[in-house]
Amino acid sequence: MSKDNFEKIYARIGTVYYKRVVKPLQSKDLLEVLQEWSKEAIKEDHGNILQKLPKYDGFCCVPNHINFEQVIGNFYNEYEPFLHKPAPGTIENTMQFLKHIFNEQIELGLDYLTLLYLKPTVKLPILALVSEERNTGKTTFLKLLKAIFTNNMTINTNEDFKSNFNAHWATKLIIGVDETLLEKKEDSERLKNLATAPFFQLEAKGKNRREIEFFGKFVLCSNNEENFVIVEPKETRYWVRKIPTLPTDNEHFIDLLIAEIPALLDYLQKRKMTTTGVGSRMWFTPAQIKTEALEKLKKANRSSLERVLETEISEMLLTFNLDAIRLSYNDFKELLKNSNLRNVSSNQIKKVCDNWGVEISENTTTYKKYFWSGNGDNFVLDYSTGKARVFEFSREVFNLKLAKSENNEKTAEQLANEAFEPIEEKLPF
Repeated sequence: MSKDNFEKIYARIGTVYYKRVVKPLQSKDLLEVLQEWSKEAIKEDHGNILQKLPKYDGFCCVPNHINFEQVIGNFYNEYEPFLHKPAPGTIENTMQFLKHIFNEQIELGLDYLTLLYLKPTVKLPILALVSEERNTGKTTFLKLLKAIFTNNMTINTNEDFKSNFNAHWATKLIIGVDETLLEKKEDSERLKNLATAPFFQLEAKGKNRREIEFFGKFVLCSNNEENFVIVEPKETRYWVRKIPTLPTDNEHFIDLLIAEIPALLDYLQKRKMTTTGVGSRMWFTPAQIKTEALEKLKKANRSSLERVLETEISEMLLTFNLDAIRLSYNDFKELLKNSNLRNVSSNQIKKVCDNWGVEISENTTTYKKYFWSGNGDNFVLDYSTGKARVFEFSREVFNLKLAKSENNEKTAEQLANEAFEPIEEKLPF
C-alpha cells in the first residue's frame, strides 16, 4: 500500500485515530464511514506509519455541494463530498413526479430542492408527506432525496429519532423519517425545536457530548393524516402535503428518476427562485406553505376543551343568529358546568382563546347575555346585561356563515325554531 493510500484511509483527528471503511447496509448499498481505529492495530497491520498519517485538530461540518472542501483550516470536514455533477438533459420523469408530490405548490417544491442543493445551511420547514392511501410515492420521494444527497441524508425510524444517541444523523443535511409516529409531546417539541436550532448537542455511545452547528432538514412520511405528530394551532414550522395515489405502479420508476439527477441539478442551478426568504425564519412564509392537510392536522390535535368550546360558541352564534357574541370567564364556566370539563382554569380558557386569536378586553364592559324566554310554542330571544372583562367571538373565528332572511331580519319564532335544529347540520366541520 502506497503512502498516498495510507493518507486516504487513516488519519488522526484530535487525539483519536480513524480509518475510513465501507459499511454494507440492509438495502445492499455501501456507506463510507470514519471508524475509530487504534494505533496499535494500525502498527500491527502496516508497521510504524503513524508519523506519515495526516493529523487534524478536530472535526468541523460545513456543507457545500458546489465547491466542497474536505479539510478547512486544519479541521476535517465531516460533511460528505457531493457525488453528482450537473449536466444538460431531460427531466421529464422527475418533473412529472414532483408535480405529483407538490401539485399546486410545485414552484415552492422546486424552490425547496434548489435551496437544499445551493443553500444547504438555510433553515427550511419540516416537510411532511401524508396519505392513508398506498402507492402514493411518499417513500419514492425519500429515495430520490437519498439518491441525490447520498451519505448526507439518512432515513431513520421513529426509535432512531427518539434515541439520545444521535451521532448517525446529527451532521446530515436531511433526516428522513418513514412511517412517522411521534405521538408524545416531548418528541414533537424536540422536532420543532431542532428545525430552527442553530446549534445541537451531538451524542454518541461512550463519548462526551459536543456542540455542533446544526443545519438538518426533516422530511416526514406517514400513513396517518391526523395525529402522526402533535401540532399546535399557531405552529408555523410544518409544511404538510396530502399525496394522492400514483396513476401507475412502476417499481422501476425510481431508476428513471436517478438517471435524471444530473439534468435535475443543471435545471435547479439555472432556474429562477420564486421565493425570497424575506419575512420568515424558515425561508417560506406560513401563508405560502399553508395547506388543508396542515389545518386538518391542527384540528385533530385540538384539546377536548377547545373542541367543546368551539361547539358551544358556534351553537350560540347560529341559534341566536348573531354576528358576534361576548363571553366572560364566568360565562365559560357556566357553559361547561354540566360537562367533565367544569373544573378548567381561567388560564386554560385563555390559552384556547389565544389559539383562536381572540383577546380579552382591557377594561370591564357592559355586554348582553342572550337566552330563550317563554314556554310551550312561544319563545322569544331575550337578554340580560352583565359587566366584566370579555372575549368577543365573531362568526369569522369559526368560519360560520350568517343566515338571514331576505328582509335581513328573522322573527323570534324563526329563531326559536332554529334553536331546536340539530347543531351538526349547521356546523361546517
